[in-house]
Amino acid sequence: MSNKLVEENARLHQQLNELLAQARRNQDIMQRYQAFDLKLIGASTFQELLDSIFETLIEASELDVVTLTLIDPEQEVRRILAELRIEVNEYPNLIFVDDDDTAGETMRTLRKPLLGAYSARSHAPLFPKTVLKPASVAVLPLVRRDRLIGWLSLGSLDAARFASNMASDFQQHRASVVAICVENVINNERLQHIGLTDPLTGVHNRRYVERRLLEEIVRTQRHGYPLSCLYIDLDHFKAVNDTHGHRGGDEVLREVSARIKHELRLSDALGRFGGEEFVVLLIDTPHAAALAVAERIVSGIRGRTVVLESGDRLQATVSVGVATLETAPRADDPAVLGQMLLERADAALYRAKKAGRDCVVSAFERG
Repeated sequence: MSNKLVEENARLHQQLNELLAQARRNQDIMQRYQAFDLKLIGASTFQELLDSIFETLIEASELDVVTLTLIDPEQEVRRILAELRIEVNEYPNLIFVDDDDTAGETMRTLRKPLLGAYSARSHAPLFPKTVLKPASVAVLPLVRRDRLIGWLSLGSLDAARFASNMASDFQQHRASVVAICVENVINNERLQHIGLTDPLTGVHNRRYVERRLLEEIVRTQRHGYPLSCLYIDLDHFKAVNDTHGHRGGDEVLREVSARIKHELRLSDALGRFGGEEFVVLLIDTPHAAALAVAERIVSGIRGRTVVLESGDRLQATVSVGVATLETAPRADDPAVLGQMLLERADAALYRAKKAGRDCVVSAFERG
């Protein structure tokens, strides 16, 4: 065999090995993409969804940074996350904006993937200071039923990874899958949330508060932070129903619950305990701070007239009892501790009623 044939054979053999190696790489990439899709589609909770996007996607696509930006005008998603005890600040790659204008004109009108070099002017809202700055990016708009719900932003330190002249069909498919999964998880969590929500006022129901109370008692036992409870009752509510009817009473309950909620943090829990009674759990809140919150609630309700749909106007007031569990021994039964906390707040509320209503009474005060 001539030297030329030997060289040609070696060259072809090398090309074949390179093709086989590329085929193996492509197969590995497709398997990783398939694993990501399966994990993403299987996500039924926010925690699983975030883990899929921020861990599996980065590994499957060999990316350096991924961010998920969600449009959340009423802070509904953020409230659900807080109630699920998912700390948003632990996910710097999860970004919330109140409207699509926050991300700028380019992103607001984007409906197809945008690939190219990173630009601080265009991409900074999607890659905040807390995350790695990429050299090239692919911004995938998440659209459901012709409505923009956010953006999935992929970043690479390789400036050539995403170029504006690259085909974006695959990224478009990925955006569609992610958008569907995000919407499904939000709807799933919302349905679970509805089962623990009072249909009249939109705040939580008694079942949720009782369940959350047990969870927070256990956390107090584990971490030693104080847990405070406000027991709130709407004053002279029977007179409201007698004068303005049950429809007017419902309007007052909705207005009062909204004003209570306005004074609380996302991490706190508010529930309608029945009738005109509400219970608030103030997380990691000592007694003095809980009293201050209660005073703000009382003055906030007293300070603004309630205007009914009928045009009638009335002055609503509430009475509040405040109790605090400063420490919780681990050996104690959480259910017993929770019941004791509620009973102390309820007893303080009873004393507030006897003191003339429209006031705050501490469980530490002598009756």
